Order: sequence, then C-alpha cells, then structure tokens
Amino acid sequence: MTTATFRFYEELNDFLAPARRSRDFDHVCARAATVKHEIEALGVPHTEVELVLVNGESVGFDRLLRDGDRVAVYPKFESLDVTPLLRVRETPLRVTRFVADAHLGGLARLLRMAGFDTHYDNAIDDLEIERLSVEEGRIVLTRDRELLKRRAITHGCYVRPLEPAQQLHALFERLDLARSARPFTLCLACNAPLRGVDKEEVTQRLPPVAREAYDRFMRCESCDRVYWQGSHWKRMRAMLDELLSGPLQQGSEPDSAWPPLRR
Repeated sequence: MTTATFRFYEELNDFLAPARRSRDFDHVCARAATVKHEIEALGVPHTEVELVLVNGESVGFDRLLRDGDRVAVYPKFESLDVTPLLRVRETPLRVTRFVADAHLGGLARLLRMAGFDTHYDNAIDDLEIERLSVEEGRIVLTRDRELLKRRAITHGCYVRPLEPAQQLHALFERLDLARSARPFTLCLACNAPLRGVDKEEVTQRLPPVAREAYDRFMRCESCDRVYWQGSHWKRMRAMLDELLSGPLQQGSEPDSAWPPLRR
C-alpha cells in the first residue's frame, strides 16, 4: 500500500471535496500510480495543473508515487515566472487556438471576435474534441472536468464563469491573450478569415441603412457573410479595449485589424 500526502493550491481546491481544500491530507494511492493518475483520481483535471513538486522537486505527470511522498500541486502562477521548473508538459503550444465544447458557443464567438481561431460546433462530441485537440494542437475549453481528464488532451482550460463575457475575461487573464489578439479578423459565424471588399461588390446585399451610412466592408472568405460597423460594434470594441488594457487608436494597427462588424 502506498500513501502520499497531497496539498493543492489556489483555484485547484475548487475541484476537491471540502474537507481536503487548502490543507495537507493523506491519500492511499493505486498500485504503481503516477502523479497524473492520482491528481485526477482526486478530481483535478491534469490540464489545470502547471507545476507539481514531489518532496520539493519538480516532476512530470509520469512520476511514480512512493510511500511517504509529499506532493504539492499548483495552477498557473500569475506573478512568478516558474518556467525553469516546469516538467508536466513536454512542449508548449506554438499557436494559440481553441476548440470549445457544445455549451460554449457564446465564448467561441467572442474569441473569434478577438481574432483567435476557435472551432465550435453545437453537435460536437468528446471524441471529436479530443481528436481536434491532438491533431490541430487546440486548447480545449469546457466546463466538463471529465473531458479534461482524457489522456490525449494535454492543453485545456476549465471555464469557471457562466456568462460569455466573463468567460472571455477569465481566459485573457489566465492565458495572457492580449499580446496575441488580432481583433475583427475572423468571421464570427464560421471562423474563417475576413478580407476587405469594395462597397460596389456588396451594395446589392446591404440593407438601406448600411448602404447609406458605411463605406468600409469585410467579407468572409468561406461563408460569404458581409460585415460592417453596426449596432453591436461599439459594445464589442469597448469589451476589447478593456481586455487589451486601453483603447486601440484608429490607425495604429494595419487597416484590416479593425474592420467593421456586421450589423
């Protein structure tokens, strides 16, 4: 029988039974159990873990637990760079892109607004999410902790807030997304790139108000939707201004960085 002492820190405690939160506790482990196996047996998805120390030494998820081990488990550090210590994942993702589960359609739309490639299908199942995560290097977004425990998923986020705007804000903070945001460059409906289009090419498709009030238009390369500055644009831009730590000045980015939104 192998017994190890565990301690989880910060928001990881949300996944634990109340009696085990923010304190040391002994846990009887399975035979030949790894760090990853026992962390998830206790209810914490491995994708939520950034650093594991066993007896004070940083280890990977495959470390076998021994009797008497002391295991400290940490989420992402907000104010301390622990990069030299990290052992739980072999490589970081080179490109930030996402796959959202069927319950996060609002968040997927907002991530596309911010310029992040986000796959979303309201009929998607767990197997397809896992496949896209592995084959396309996508970060899994979900409120289903069991999905994040799937062995093949190496990068994922448990989305705690319930409202899409709050979910977006939480992801920007956790993943430091502001530095790589490219606002209004993707179609909100299908995730494909947007390109500028001459007004004359789309005039017949525009309602009278848009035809009279706007001169700049964008068109989706895939679904052919046309976008312009409409009633939602100011609200969306204000949301992004806050996330990007201050208003973007018109003309400070390439012209395509702030195309109008569809009315």
